[in-house]
Amino acid sequence: MTKVNIKYLAAQLNMAPSTVSRALNDSYEISHATKAKVLALAKKLNYQPNPYARSLRAHSSKTIGVIIPERINNFFSQVIDGLESITQEYGYHLLVYNSHEDVEQEKKIISYLLGGRVDAIVMSVSSQTSDTQHLAQVQSQGIPIIFFDRIAQDIPTTKFTTNDFESGYLGTKHLLEQGCRKVFFLLLSKEITIGRERMKGYQKAIEESDLDFSEDWIIQCHQDENQNLELFKSLIYPIHRPDGIISSVEKLAITAYHAIRQTKLRIPEDIRLVSFSNMKIADLLQPPLTTISQPAHEIGVQCGQLLMKKLIKKNQPDLPNTLITIPSTIQVRTSSFLKP
Repeated sequence: MTKVNIKYLAAQLNMAPSTVSRALNDSYEISHATKAKVLALAKKLNYQPNPYARSLRAHSSKTIGVIIPERINNFFSQVIDGLESITQEYGYHLLVYNSHEDVEQEKKIISYLLGGRVDAIVMSVSSQTSDTQHLAQVQSQGIPIIFFDRIAQDIPTTKFTTNDFESGYLGTKHLLEQGCRKVFFLLLSKEITIGRERMKGYQKAIEESDLDFSEDWIIQCHQDENQNLELFKSLIYPIHRPDGIISSVEKLAITAYHAIRQTKLRIPEDIRLVSFSNMKIADLLQPPLTTISQPAHEIGVQCGQLLMKKLIKKNQPDLPNTLITIPSTIQVRTSSFLKP
């Protein structure tokens, strides 16, 4: 079967390939009559343009690289949905990569993308990322980069986040108001900004209370779910267990549910639980989980709008070095609230 391309159309119309190409691109150099002939035959033969070849000619891949640290977290999928809702309108598509919370994998992904395969990068750094030299290389090659949620503070570009400190504070205050006297904080990594800010909010709420706080109330967790399960069981089994838990990420909250069930304790009667989470089924858990939900979709939308403004219009200035904060919301459910 003959491949229908610009050369084939040109041969059928007895025109130069350059004339056909200009007609298909609606060039002002081509008459309306010629454009009509070309478009009519292209439609008849079901001609499909080659977007990759076109992007090479335009020195653009029409592709945006997205790097996330994990797929299991619903927050990241919602950010991607928001981002894609904007980029698709402009003919851009996304290449999504998972660093698996591994900074070496993150470096490999960055190195791959620097080969000219993307026009921009949107990313949330891994929990191991402290040295950002590999991220600085992105800007040195003229590729725009935007950070969201887990940000690299020393890279001068636009960063999207939420009010993590305030949310950590309010989530902890909520548990204290429900009568909790020993509130543990589940931390995944002190390397990432969101973990530190949420922990600082927790610490401020505890400091304002009359509780006899101990540093071992802050629990440094693992990446491995089974390790966390055993760790949590060892913490909540003793008689001096916590009566409240605030989790900095949703996957730790889910593991906490399993640990509490396996130790025959009850939520919220024995332990009350709050978690940062964008889980859509939080109200279907038993009991429903109290969540601090980030504006994930809106973050994605605003990332997309900013990037399209930068990429579509020529001679745009560099992305502004600014931090954009969009507030999270707390949804109180049964896991943290014991009815009188």
